Amino acid sequence: MDSTSLDEIVHSEVWLRIPWAYSIAMLLSVAIFFLVAKLFPMPRARTGLSPFEKWTLIGAAFIGGTLGGKLPFVLAQKSWWSLEPWFMDGKTITTGLVGAYVSVEVAKAIQGIRVKTGDGFALPLAAALAVGRWGCFFNGCCYGAVCSFPWGVTFAGIDGVRHPTQIYEAIFHSACFGLLWFIRKKGLCKTHQLQLYLVTYCFFRFLTEWIRPEPEVLWRLTFYQWTVLGFAGLLMTQWLCEAPRQSPLVTGQCDIEPEE
Repeated sequence: MDSTSLDEIVHSEVWLRIPWAYSIAMLLSVAIFFLVAKLFPMPRARTGLSPFEKWTLIGAAFIGGTLGGKLPFVLAQKSWWSLEPWFMDGKTITTGLVGAYVSVEVAKAIQGIRVKTGDGFALPLAAALAVGRWGCFFNGCCYGAVCSFPWGVTFAGIDGVRHPTQIYEAIFHSACFGLLWFIRKKGLCKTHQLQLYLVTYCFFRFLTEWIRPEPEVLWRLTFYQWTVLGFAGLLMTQWLCEAPRQSPLVTGQCDIEPEE
C-alpha cells in the first residue's frame, strides 16, 4: 500500500457533475411542494378564496420567484435590458424567495385579499427546498469556500476541497420542516409560520455566507448578506405591524383575520 495519507484518500474523490440529476431534483421538489400542500392545506383562509384568486397568488409566486432568482445574475452581466441574460444558467434561491414573497403580497393588495395565506406554504416550501438543494449538490453548483473538514467535497472543475453548503441547506430546511410541523400541530404562531421560517432562513443564510466564496460588496458583507438583512427586516416589520390586530402569537388566535 502506498503512503497516501488518510486526508488525501478522503478528499481524492471527484464528484461528477450530473445535470440530469439537477433537473430531476427540481421536478421532484415541485411535486413534493404540491403533495405536502395537499396533505397540510390551509384550514380556513384558503376556502375563502376563489379559484381565480388562488391561482393568481400561485402565479405571482412563480413569476416573482423566477425573476427574483435570476436578477443577481442578470445584474452581474450589466445588460439587464437584454433578454439573453434572463435565459442563461444561474439562479439563486435567496432572491427568489424575496421575489416570490413580495409578488404575492403585491398580488394580494391589488385584489384586496386580506386573509393570511402564508401558513399553508411554509411546510411545502421547506420540504421542496430540502429536496431541491440535493439537485444543486449533484450539479456541482452553489458550493462553499475551501475547507479542511473530513466531509469536504471536491467538485468537478472546481479547485480545492469545498464546504458542501448545498447539503448544509438541505439539512437546515429538513429541520425547519420538522419544527414547522410541530408548531402547526401545537397551534403555535398561527398566521406567522411562513414569516418565522423565512426569518430563520435569513439568519441561517447570513451566517453561512462566511463559508461561501462570495465577494464582499460593502462593509465586509456580501450581496446576499445585505439581501437577507433587508428581507428579514421587512418580514419582522410586517409581523410587528400585524401584531396589534391579533391576539398573542403563542396562542395563534386571530381577532380579525381567519387562520391560514
